[in-house]
Amino acid sequence: MLNLLTILRNVALVLGVLAIVANRLHSGEISVAVASNFGNTIRALVAEYQASSEDEIKLILGSTGKLYAQILHGAPFDVFLAADEQRPKLLEEESITISDTRFTYAIGRLVLWSKRSDLVDSKGSVLEAGDFRFLSIAHPKLAPYGQAAKEVLMKMDLWEALAPKLVFGENVGQAFHFISSGNAELGLIAHSQILQPGSLTEGGSRWLVPSNLHSPIEQQAVQLSEKPESRRFLAFLKNEPALKIIREYGYDTP
Repeated sequence: MLNLLTILRNVALVLGVLAIVANRLHSGEISVAVASNFGNTIRALVAEYQASSEDEIKLILGSTGKLYAQILHGAPFDVFLAADEQRPKLLEEESITISDTRFTYAIGRLVLWSKRSDLVDSKGSVLEAGDFRFLSIAHPKLAPYGQAAKEVLMKMDLWEALAPKLVFGENVGQAFHFISSGNAELGLIAHSQILQPGSLTEGGSRWLVPSNLHSPIEQQAVQLSEKPESRRFLAFLKNEPALKIIREYGYDTP
C-alpha cells in the first residue's frame, strides 16, 4: 500500500512537472507596437493577460505614423495596435500582415483638457475666445488624434486663427505632457489620457468633443508574425474581460 501511494505521488509530481514544461514550451515573447495614446490601457491589458498566461509581452510605444514607418522598414514587431485604421490597412495591402487578422479593438474619443479648473467649459467656448497662450495637439501628419484635432478646429473655423498658438507633440502622449507640465494651458488629446478607471485625472476642466466634429478614431490591430503568441494575444483583445478594461480607460468598443 505504501509503495502504491509513493508511486501515485511520484506520478502526480511528474505530471505536474510535465504540465509546467508544456506550458513554457507554449509560451514565448512577442513585441507589440502600440500607439502612444493607448499606453496606460495596454499596460492594464497586459497585466490581465499575463495573470493567466506565461507569454511575455514587450511593448514599444510611439506615434502611429512612426511605428508604421518602422514596420515598413523591417522592424521585427509581432503585433501592431494603431490609433487609426489607415496604417493597418496599408500594411495589409502591402502583404506585410498575416491575412485576415485586422480588426477594430477600440474607438477613441477626443477631449479638450486643461489643468486649470476654470478654463474649459462644457462647450469648449475657450477655443473661440482664445483666452490662452498655447494649445497642444499631436502632429496631424503623425498621429490620428492630431488629425482629429485639426478636423475639429477646421470644422469650428478656428484652424487658421489658432495656428500661432498651436504646440505640436510628436504623438498624443507628448501633447498631453505639454499640458501636464504647464507648457501649454490646454490641448486636444485622447480622452483616455485623463482617465484612470472610473475617475478623472485629479483637478482640471474638460470638454468631451462631440464625435460628429471629426472622423471616427477607429483604432485597429493587426498580426505581423506567425507566432502563436501573437494570435493568442489578439484573441484575448476581442474577449469581454479585455473589452471591459478598454471601456474603463475611456474608449468605446466595437
